[in-house]
Amino acid sequence: MSMTNQVSEFTDGLGASLKSVVKMLLQSRPVCPPPHGAGERVIVLANGPSLNDTIARHRDIILRTPAIAVNFFANTPYFAELHPRYYVLADPHFFTAVGNDNVDRLWESIARADWPMTLCVPVSRLAETRRRLGDRGMVSVATFNPVGVEGFPALERLAFSKGWGMPRPRNVLIPSIMVAIAAGYKKIYLTGTDHSWLETIRVTDANHVVSVQPHFYEDSTSEHERITTEYKGYRLHDILHSFYTAFRSYHAIERYARRAGIEIYNATPGSYIDAFERRSLDD
Repeated sequence: MSMTNQVSEFTDGLGASLKSVVKMLLQSRPVCPPPHGAGERVIVLANGPSLNDTIARHRDIILRTPAIAVNFFANTPYFAELHPRYYVLADPHFFTAVGNDNVDRLWESIARADWPMTLCVPVSRLAETRRRLGDRGMVSVATFNPVGVEGFPALERLAFSKGWGMPRPRNVLIPSIMVAIAAGYKKIYLTGTDHSWLETIRVTDANHVVSVQPHFYEDSTSEHERITTEYKGYRLHDILHSFYTAFRSYHAIERYARRAGIEIYNATPGSYIDAFERRSLDD
């Protein structure tokens, strides 16, 4: 590497590090980490369309392994059947939506869980979470800082290990993996992480970007309308940059996990994520 490139790389790292430090000082708060998990492996149940087939093929493995569910998973019959040990919500929509049937039903389903489960939410959403849950003895609450941290590797490792921040949380899978790491799991299996977003993008003749991201469950009409309305405010390069951010964050997680002796396996057939070793749940 030339001297010019080294200087440029150092300057970029310094700028990103300073920005991350400022964000952590302003936004990070003390958190209540998730309880330490039993056993050494955990399965993340993301919401990609392949999850139906994964559950059909590996139901017994999922039933006997701690699992992390996300987003609208609690609105499906699998929630009461598979009894996830952890549940992660990150999108502001889950905390700020008023009069939304899907969101209201989600919170009611989570509150009715009759097995020990830890709900993990951004620390800034703790008050709304407690209000939504009420006094529920079986559901405990843990928090995380969804503060995107980038910069020098030593700064990233320190921030991630202390829970001050994480790789930029473009979607719920990123805090879910960090929750699994914080809970002490050494082998993390990712399912339902299709991430085949590039196949869903089109631009209408009115120059509206449309990206219908399929899930293993069928989205309601109101949810489709919400997503369509939100995407009307974005340009194609904004959306592609958002995808870039997510895939880049996975590589940051992989580097951090590898150094910490944690193995992350992508068990989703056909997944677009290229950061993690591929391995079936059977293995």
